[in-house]
Parts: sequence; C-alpha cells; structure tokens
Amino acid sequence: MSVPDDLAAAAPTGTDAPAPTVSVIVPVHNTRRYLDRSLGSVFAQTLDRRHIEVIAVDDGSTDGSAEWLAGQARRHPQLTVLRQEASGGPGKPRNAGLAHATGDYVFFLDSDDRLDPEALFWLTRTAQRYGSDIVYGRIAGADGRAAPVDLRTTSAHVSVFDSPVYWSLAAYKLFRRSFLARHQLRFVEGRLLGEDLPFGSTALLRAEVVSVFAERTCYYLHGRDDNSNASRQDTDWCEYLGYIGTVLDPVAAAVPPGENRDKLMVRHFHGEILMPFGAPYLARDPAGRKAMTAAARPLVERYLTDRVLAALPPRLRLRAHCVRAGLDDELTAVVRADTENRPDPPHLDDDGRVYAGYPYFRDPRRALPDTCYDLTDRVVLRQRLIRQRWAGGVLHLQGTAALPWLGGDTVEILLRRGGTTHRIPARAADGAWRAAVDPATAADGAPLADGVWGLKIAVTAHGPGGAAGPAVRREAWLVPEDDMDDEDDEDDTGFAPRIVGRGPAGPAVAALFRSRPHGHLHLDLDRDGVRRPLGGDLRGTADCTRSGRATLTARLTLPGCPVDAELRLILYDATRTVALRTTVEPAAGDRYTVRSLLRSGPPGTWRVALRVTAGPLRRELPVRTAGRGADGRTPLTLTVPGGSPAGLLRRARR
Repeated sequence: MSVPDDLAAAAPTGTDAPAPTVSVIVPVHNTRRYLDRSLGSVFAQTLDRRHIEVIAVDDGSTDGSAEWLAGQARRHPQLTVLRQEASGGPGKPRNAGLAHATGDYVFFLDSDDRLDPEALFWLTRTAQRYGSDIVYGRIAGADGRAAPVDLRTTSAHVSVFDSPVYWSLAAYKLFRRSFLARHQLRFVEGRLLGEDLPFGSTALLRAEVVSVFAERTCYYLHGRDDNSNASRQDTDWCEYLGYIGTVLDPVAAAVPPGENRDKLMVRHFHGEILMPFGAPYLARDPAGRKAMTAAARPLVERYLTDRVLAALPPRLRLRAHCVRAGLDDELTAVVRADTENRPDPPHLDDDGRVYAGYPYFRDPRRALPDTCYDLTDRVVLRQRLIRQRWAGGVLHLQGTAALPWLGGDTVEILLRRGGTTHRIPARAADGAWRAAVDPATAADGAPLADGVWGLKIAVTAHGPGGAAGPAVRREAWLVPEDDMDDEDDEDDTGFAPRIVGRGPAGPAVAALFRSRPHGHLHLDLDRDGVRRPLGGDLRGTADCTRSGRATLTARLTLPGCPVDAELRLILYDATRTVALRTTVEPAAGDRYTVRSLLRSGPPGTWRVALRVTAGPLRRELPVRTAGRGADGRTPLTLTVPGGSPAGLLRRARR
C-alpha cells in the first residue's frame, strides 16, 4: 500500500496497516522504576505487534529490572531479553541489541523515556516512503528535561547544514539497519556520557537520506526525579574534553574548513566543548580549573573560527575567548555570573547596540573586546498571546511581552498583508498588554481591506534617556497558546467564522486561523464569505405530520449576526430556488433556530439551505442532516411527489 501524500491524513489501523519490521533496542541498567512507562510505550504501539521486535539488554541491573524483564518476556512473545555484566554505559548494551536485531529498521529507546503510541507507525511509514537511512521524529521534553531541537516541519530530505537535526546526535531515532551494517556503525562502549556522539555524527554525515516526521510528537525525553540522568553525573572533565577531541577529528576530516564545518562546530561548542565550564568548573580548585582550561584549549584553538565565535551567545563567546587567551580570572568571573549569581542588566549603547552585563565590560585593564559582549542580534522578543476573543465585532487580544532585561516601553499590534502594514497601539503596563482590532477602523482609521492579514506584535524598549535616546525594537508573530488544529478551531468562539461590520465598506466574514506548521495567528477578512464559510455546525430535520404538513427546523451558531440580518430557509435544485417563510428564534451563545412550515410545494427533489442576508453580504449555507444516525455531512433533502393533490408534501428524505 502506498503512503498517502498527507502522512497525517489516515489513522493507523492495526493489523490492516502494512509495516516494515522494526527492532526496538532498549538498554537497561537499574531503571526498574521507569520500565513500565518505557517498555509499556512499546507494547502500546498502534503498529501491529507482529511487526515489532523488542530487544531489552539488561546491563548488570541490581534493582529488580532483570526479574521484571523476565516476567514481561513471558507475556510478550516479541520481547527478547539479553543479559550481560555491567559495562559502565549504554554503548555496549545497544551494540549487543543491534547484533541480535532482525528488523529492517532499528529504533534506540532509552529505558527512562517513552514513545508516543503511534510513533513507530509514522516513523517506519516515513522511512518507507522516502527511502530514508535516518528518520527523526518530533521530540518533547518532560519532567524538567528539555528537548534538544524543536522539529516543526515534516521533510523528506534534510541536510545537516540547513536543518537542526545535527543538534540532536543522541541515539533515539529510527535507522535503516542495512545502512548501519554497511558503515559498521557502533556505539562507544564503557562511557556514561557522550558515547553516542561518534555514532550520531558519523551516521548523519554518511546518510544519503535523512528525513523528519514532525506531524506529532514521537519521543518524550524524561528527566529522572533522582537526578541520575547520565548528563547530570560527575565526570573527569579533562578526560572528557580529550575524548571530545577524538570525536571531532573525524568530523573535521569529513567536512573541509569553511562555513559548513563551522555550522557543525557551533553545535559542538554549545554541546560539548564549553558545556563543562559551569558548575563543574567552579567546583574545582584553581589548579583543577587550569587543568580544565588546558584540556579545552586545543579544541578552541583548532575549531574556534571568527564565524563560530560570532555565532555563539555572549555567555559562551566570553568563555571561548577566555579559554583561548588564558584569562583564568576573567573566565571564573564570567562563569560565576551565570552559575552563582546572574549577569547585570544589558547595556544599551548610544548607537543602539546592546551588550551583555557580564563582568569587566569595557574594563581597560582586561583584554575583553566589546564583540564578546555584543548581544544586539540576540535580543529576542519574549511574548505570549494569552487570549483572543470577539466582542461586538471587535477582536480583543491580550498577552505578555518584553525584551529580556530591557523591558518594553511601547507595544503595537501589526496587521500585515503583502507590502501593507497597519499599526494598532496596545495598552501596556508591567509586561502585560491589551489591544482591540476593529475591522471598521483598523486601517489607520479606515475599514480594513479584504484579504488575509498576519498578526504580529512589536515591542520597543528605550534606554535611560527615554524616547529621545537609543531604542531597541523587535517583532514576533502572535501564536495562540493552545495547540488546537483547524477542526478544533471551528468549535472555539475566537476562531469560528463570524460576521463583522466595517462601516461604509459593509459587513464581511472574519475568521481567525493558525498558519501551518508554526501556528502564527492570521485574520481572514472576506466580504463574500467564501474562503471560510459561516454555518459550519448548521444541521436540520424535516418532520411530517399526519395531515401532510411538514416542518423544516435548522439550528446553527452564527457569531456576529446583525440584529437586522435576514435568515431564510430556501429549497433549491439545479435550476430553481424557492424561498420559504421562516421564523427565527435567537438564543444565548450566538445560537439560532430557524423553522419553516410547508403546506404545499412544487414537485421535485430539493436541497435545503439557509440564506443569510446582512446588507450587501448574502450567503446561502447548505443544511446538513441532524438526528439519530446522521453523519453531519449528508445534505438535507426533501422530495415532493408529482401529481399529488395540491402538491402536498408526502415524504422527507434525510
């Protein structure tokens, strides 16, 4: 069976869903308390269990994990349990599992993490469709642990140089087993930290096709409540930095010096080279600190180009500069400002540039250039859209927004379409803001034109000199907080299409929606009401009485309907339209019930619709069937038999 163009268009269907075989390899070492969650997430997969091979490798556990696994193996025939002496890290048990794997694909699951129930279905489908050597699923953090990358877009083929995949070199992803065998890829054994770096980097650099499935979260990274994750353990950091040098040597050999190598090295400076220079560095005496600096200096000297240095944030840029220049006292002060205290507020210069508030800024006695402190390009607007609602035809928005450490003196909402921008001032105080978007006046006092308008927020912060001095301005898309899809939006009063007035421009149908895949808020203003029709919940029935009369009844939600609007039920076929006398009963929540009593009518089969007329806006909305057994998609139809006395309505077909 071919994979649908829209990977999220069809739900998994168990035994009816063909699937390639996948081997799930789980290294286990004293993680009994997490195994119900981790292995349980594999046993709960919607992919047919006959296509899943589970290999759990007990690496010398002493906490009951081995006994639990043995019991599960008796209950789950697809589970194979291997046992070995404790090896000091997850590399050896992963290699043992890989040696026993028979699946077309392998997935490495850590025993304290978990899979989404549909993860293996979609990951293997993606690999099958695109011929992938590696497939990344969207990753989410849990229990205080952050995800390394935010994967938002499903992609058939990505490069390590133009996507964030290289920022996650950990094992938890899907690999084609024949690809691993062809390149003889195995994990480093006996290491608790960084054992997957050579495996992950080599695999990404040698893979022909790397794909991303981001339609839903596939993998959940959990923090342990006892802080026993490998990344939180004490380590011989000098030995570790020496090991990182052996990891980076083949990366440098595979990627020539230049922009592409620098992109990879930025990730390694974040993730490995400068990572020890925090609390572990401060925990050592001066001699121990010097030893750590000496261990890191060869890496800095070899891989810290000007491009890499500029790409690092000031907190890491200063560390790298201090390590390279041998500035031990300055390095200690910078690390302490991050770890034990907090940096001072940024400095806003007269030229509008912003500098981080770390120690020794512009101290003539220190060899620390301004460029190490410059964070102008890194001042990012932090904002939340807390609520969006319509009231009286006006869109009310509220949220929070500020530039870190700089605050925000003025806040504006921007409406953008093509090259046109309209600015709407917001009321702001103490980091919170409110704004009202009135389609009748939003275009600088004039009615807002038809079209799709993107909604952004702009915040400006001034320095001590106020509006007359330098300022920093940043913009960002408004993104509703909830993670609803378009179908859910229709049920939300903020997103359901509605009628809004625009003064002399006449009414229009307005609808909020989220763009994909990032969820940016947009306003669709349509005077014809075609793009996002009204009456999505319009349902009706036709009831006949013994006397031959029939009553048409329909109900719908019609937000913003003007009090002078006309609602009328109509009958129509290919060539004719008959308007019916209609009674309208409004109710709370923009709900309306409309009824028409039919005593006679012209013969034929008719569809039923509701005509909505509000000034020049006129739309005819199809009525769908309601009642027991109705699917909500079938049009409501009536049949008036020919030749009946006075054309009495005999039958209603739903």
